[in-house]
Amino acid sequence: MAQIPNLDTAPLNLNAIRDKAQKDLLDILLTIRGKKCLVIDPKLGGTLSLLIQFSRLKDGDVELRHLTVACEKILEEEKVHNMVTLGEYPLYMVPLDDDVLSFELELALKENLFDGDTSSIWHVAKAIHKLESSFGVIPNVRAKGKASTKVAELLNKLQTEDPVNVDDGAPEINTLILLDREVDLVTPMCFQLTYEGLLDELLQINNGAVEVDASVMGAQQDAKKMKVPLNSSDKLYREIRDLNFEVVVQVLRQKTTSIKEEYAGVKTTTEISELKDFVKKLNSLPEISRHVNLAQHLQSFTSKPSFHARLDIEQTILELQDFDSCFEYIEEMIHKQESIVSVLRLLVLFSLTNAGLPKKHFDYLRREILHSYGFEHMQLLYNLEKAGLFKRQETRTNWLSLTKGLQLINEETDTANPNDISYIFSGYAPLSIRLVQHAIRSGWRSIEELLKLLPGPHLDLKR
Repeated sequence: MAQIPNLDTAPLNLNAIRDKAQKDLLDILLTIRGKKCLVIDPKLGGTLSLLIQFSRLKDGDVELRHLTVACEKILEEEKVHNMVTLGEYPLYMVPLDDDVLSFELELALKENLFDGDTSSIWHVAKAIHKLESSFGVIPNVRAKGKASTKVAELLNKLQTEDPVNVDDGAPEINTLILLDREVDLVTPMCFQLTYEGLLDELLQINNGAVEVDASVMGAQQDAKKMKVPLNSSDKLYREIRDLNFEVVVQVLRQKTTSIKEEYAGVKTTTEISELKDFVKKLNSLPEISRHVNLAQHLQSFTSKPSFHARLDIEQTILELQDFDSCFEYIEEMIHKQESIVSVLRLLVLFSLTNAGLPKKHFDYLRREILHSYGFEHMQLLYNLEKAGLFKRQETRTNWLSLTKGLQLINEETDTANPNDISYIFSGYAPLSIRLVQHAIRSGWRSIEELLKLLPGPHLDLKR
C-alpha cells in the first residue's frame, strides 16, 4: 500500500492542495541548473513522503520549509550567510488523510506556553487564508482561547489586505472552529481505546505510519524495522480504525474465520464463478494479515492487569472520586520507576481535574519524582508548573461543573454499538469534542457561562 494517501473521496478537493505543494517544490528545484544534491532534514522527510514520491526528487537542491529570522541568524553566526542563497518552501498544510489536514506545527504549544513565541499563530492564519483562496471565504468563525481568537482576527485582517475572490459561488466550508489546546488539556492525558488510538498510544503514529520490528509483521528479519502505512487507502483500516479495540479483535476474527470457511468450501467446488469470487476475497488477505499482526502486538499490552488498573484509576480521576486512592496509585508508579511519561500524564490529569494539588501532596510528589528519576527533570517539572499543568491548589476546581454542564461523563456507554463520542475513552467524552458539537449546533451562546470556566476569550464571527 502506498505511503501517500488516496484523497479521491475527500469532502474537499485535497488533491489540488497536494498537487500545488508538489509543483511548488519541483519548481524550486528546477530553478537551479545541472546536477543537484537534495539534503532533507530527517524530521521533514516523513512529511514530504505524504506529498511526493522520493523517486521524483532524484535531482534537487537544499530545501528549507520556512525561512525564519532564527535560521538566518544561525547562518550569520556560522559565517556562511554570504555563501548560500536562501529560499523558502511555503508548505502551510499537509493532507494526512482524506479528512485530515495538518499544519505540522508540533512545537506550537510549547512555543506559545513556555517560550512566548507566537509565530505559529500567524502561520495558522496564513494557512487558513490560503485554504480560503481555494474553497471560498468561510462565513462562520467560532474561536475559544487566546491564540484562536487571535487567529480569527488575523483572518479578517488578511482578507482586508489580500482579499479572496468570492465571485466563484458559495464557499465550500461553512464553519471554522478554532480551539486552543490549552482549552482542553485533559483529553491528551487520557488513554485512547480505539484501534487507531491504541496504535498511536503504544506505537506512535508519525506521518500516517507506525514503525515496528519486522518480526511483529511476521517477517524473519528480527533486527530490522518496518514502516506500516495507516490511512484510508487501506479499506479494512478505514472500517476498523475508529472502533473500540475489543470490537476490532472480534471483526478480525470474523473475517479470518470467513476466509477459512470459504477456502474449505472452494476446495470441492466445480463452479468457476465461485472460484472467481473467492480469488476476489483473497485480495483483502494482505490487509487482514497486516492488522491481525498489529492487533496481536497491541494485545500483548492490553491484556496485562496493569493496563486495566491504569484505565480504572484514570476514570476515577475524571469523576473526581477517591482522591487518596488516586494519589497512592501515582505514588506507587513513581516508586516502581514506571515510564516517566506515563507517570506525568496521570499526574497532570490528576492536577488539572483538581485545579492543582494541596501543597503537601504537590511538594511530596515533586520531591519523589526528582529522587526516583533524577534532578535533571527539575526543569521539566518547573515548565509543567509554569504552564499550570502540575501546580499547587489555590482555587476550587470547576471540573465538576464542566462535566455536568457539558455531559463529559457517560456511564451508559456502549463500546460495541456507540451512539456517543464517549466510547473512545470508555465513558469520557472529550471536552474539545463537546465544544465542537455545541459550536456546530447552536454556536457559543447556549454555553456562554461554561465557556467562562475555560481559559481564554471566545468569539463568534460572521464574515
